[in-house]
Order: sequence, then structure tokens, then C-alpha cells
Amino acid sequence: MPSTKGVIIVGAGPAGLFAALALARAGEKNILLLEKGKDIHERRCLLKGNRPTCFHCQPCSVVCGVGGAGAFSDGKLTLTADFGGFLHEILGRRALEELIDYVDHIYQEFGATSEFFGGEQQAVHDLQRQAATADLTLLPARIRHLGTEKCLEIVARLRNYLQDKVEIRTNTPVERLLCHEGGVLGVRTCAGEEILADYVICGPGREGSEWFAGEAERLGLSAADNPVDIGVRVEVPAVVLEHITQKIYESKLIYYSRSFDDRVRTFCMNPYGEVVMENNGGLITVNGHSYAEKKTGNTNFALLVSKSFTEPFKEPIRYGRNVAQLANMLGGGALVQRLGDLLAGRRSTRERIDRGLVRPTLEEATPGDLSLVLPYRHLLSILEMLEALDKVAPGVNSRHTLLYGVEVKFYSSRLAVNHSLETKVQNLFAVGDGAGVTRGLAQASAAGIVAAREILRRQAEQKNKG
Repeated sequence: MPSTKGVIIVGAGPAGLFAALALARAGEKNILLLEKGKDIHERRCLLKGNRPTCFHCQPCSVVCGVGGAGAFSDGKLTLTADFGGFLHEILGRRALEELIDYVDHIYQEFGATSEFFGGEQQAVHDLQRQAATADLTLLPARIRHLGTEKCLEIVARLRNYLQDKVEIRTNTPVERLLCHEGGVLGVRTCAGEEILADYVICGPGREGSEWFAGEAERLGLSAADNPVDIGVRVEVPAVVLEHITQKIYESKLIYYSRSFDDRVRTFCMNPYGEVVMENNGGLITVNGHSYAEKKTGNTNFALLVSKSFTEPFKEPIRYGRNVAQLANMLGGGALVQRLGDLLAGRRSTRERIDRGLVRPTLEEATPGDLSLVLPYRHLLSILEMLEALDKVAPGVNSRHTLLYGVEVKFYSSRLAVNHSLETKVQNLFAVGDGAGVTRGLAQASAAGIVAAREILRRQAEQKNKG
């Protein structure tokens, strides 16, 4: 006989953990949290031991496991409703702001710093004015920076808090969502075990976005394709951006290219941080980290070009994966190129990089030629953005600037959900980045709470009727 649970949560990233926390604190005792990756205490990347190459662990511990990809991220809480997801369209701006504030307090309860960036209005205003003169839009936001190592500690504390309140099963991927006559029944794991439940919260994260998109299609759930973001990670001396990072930590700058009117944005800025590699289902991509205590002499950030596709193409994730595969084929993993070499039409070599002013923090990256990887319109838009950024931060467009490739954000299709994040399948909720409704720690955590509160409301309603 299949076992029966009150609530099954698929995915132990921020959305899943905060859903479990909200349910447990309200008294729900029959919760099962399923995670296909390892537990937080077991997650290790072999590259951290100075190994020369990625071992292609399946699943990758950097992006998968308890805490999700957020556990090994830079640990930024973006305390605004303006970016980081689409929950403001579902909940309304005021409701989302209140929820983000609640999420922020929980992170602080489990060890997050009380300090934040972006609170000096005059400094923000001055930077906005300077950005506008360079055809850039600076989106202001309060940022609470946890730091990669502190983020891991906070996730570990939260997981330990849930230890005796929630059944947590790691290394347990889900194969299928079980539904019947428009309602959810439970799940079937890849080991063949069927587990029934009254409610299912699905938060598979970016690592599980393709699986979830396939399940959504099988169940007939409507979805809209999100834009695919493809670009590079830029690394410069930290002093070049110090006048910005000391005031607002992360600059959210948006530019529309002259040539194609494509949207280019800065993303995930890491002052005094390091560039890292990630394994996304066998594909090596780049990302960035910044620690609370350990510092490097460089700052890195992503430049991403957003592209939406129209009919008949419906596979933006596949498009992004093909670009990443090309980089992997040419470089055996991540590529790195000096901006000066790119502009001169030549590949970078180890000797040229060693002569440069910027010491690469990702030493495993292979010197190469990004013009052989990135589509022409993406590459031209990135080069235009670097020129614009140089007016705000002179030195960004230096020939010594390092460009790592590729960085691809595999945002899943955005599922159609109601105000409580329920799909058209009754009692099946879709939350977090894997559902395409959020893009970051704060809103992903908030999404888990939204679904949990609706389940608690329905349980209370049923109890009162009984």
C-alpha cells in the first residue's frame, strides 16, 4: 500500500524549505520533503579541492541538494518587489513587499546580518543620474548580503530546525506527479515508490525546471515561455566598481542595445568575489560568488542578453543549452577571454592573460574565443553595454577585462497559477524558480510561504466544516 502524507514538497531549495517551515510552525505534522540531491552537510564540489577539471557529478552539488542553488550562491536577499521574480503580478506589490519583509526577518532569525546596502537615498539618486547620462537605467534596491559561506550556515540551521518536524528524504528524485480527475494524488519517485498526499507543493528549482516543464506539458498545464538569458561573466579589479559597490553593493543596470534594441542587464554582482563553474545537467556554465569574510582583489558580474522567442519556436531552455554546449565543446568547460583579444579578433592565450592586469579567479577556465560561441547579436549587445558601463565605472571596458563564458540562466516556462500559486490541477502548487514565477532567494522563499498559507487555510476550513 502506498504511504500517505498530508503535504508533499518536491524540492528542498528556498521555496521548499520556507514552505516546510511555514507548515511546521502552524502545527502540520505530516510533511514529506523530497530532494533529489544531497543533504546540506554532504554537498561538496570536487573543484573546491583544487581539482583541475569538473568531475560532472550527477546531480551537481553546487546547484542541487538541500538549500538548492541558493545555498552556494552569493547569498543576496533582494528586498524589493521590482525584480527577482513575477510575484508582484500575482500577489500585488504591497502584499509582496510585506511578504518579503517577513522572509527577511526569518533569514535574520537564522543568522543573517542586520546590515544592508542601498539605504542611502542621495547616493542612489546620484548613481541613477550618472547612469542615465550613459543610457543606463539603475534600479534601486535594498540588498542584504549574506555571503556564500554564511548562506550555507543559515540553510544548515534551517534544515536542522526542521529535522524533527518534517520528514526529509534526500537523494530521492521524483519521476512523476500523480493526478486524477483534475486533482493531485501524490508522486512517484524514480525508485518506483508511490506516495499519496492531500497536497503537493512543487518547487524543483532551476535544476529541475526541464523535468517540471515536461510534467506540466503531460498534465496539460498552460505555460508561457520566459525569455532566455545568455551572456558572459565579467571580471575587473575591485577598485573599478568600488564607488558603486560600497554604496549599493549590487547595481541592477539595464541597457537597450543600439543595434538590436535587445535588453542587456547586469546580474549577480560580487564585490571582491570569485568566478565559479556550475554543472547544469552535464553542461558547464559560469557564475559568481562573494564571501562575507574571504576577499579577492576582483569584482565580477554577469552581463545577460534577454531574448524572447516567438512561434513556432517554443524551447528557450534548449536554445540556451546548445549555446553552452558549444562553449563546452571548444573549451572543455568554461572559456575565458581578455576583452582586448576579443576586440582584436583573436583568441586569448594563457600567456596573454598572465600579462594582463586582472588575475583570473577561475583558473580552470580555458583561454579561448567567445566570438565562436556567442550569437552575433548577443556579442554585439554585450560590447555596447560594456562601453556604456565604462562611462559610469571607467575601467570596465579595459582591454584587460576578463570575460568568462558562457553564463546562461535556464529559467523555466512560467506556469499559469492563481493568486495562491495553485495550478489548474487542484491542490498542486508550483513555487520558486523552477516554476518560472521567481528569480532569487527572497521571492522564492516568499513563494513557498504563499502556497503553505493557502494549504493551512484550506485545512482549517475543512476542520471547521467537520
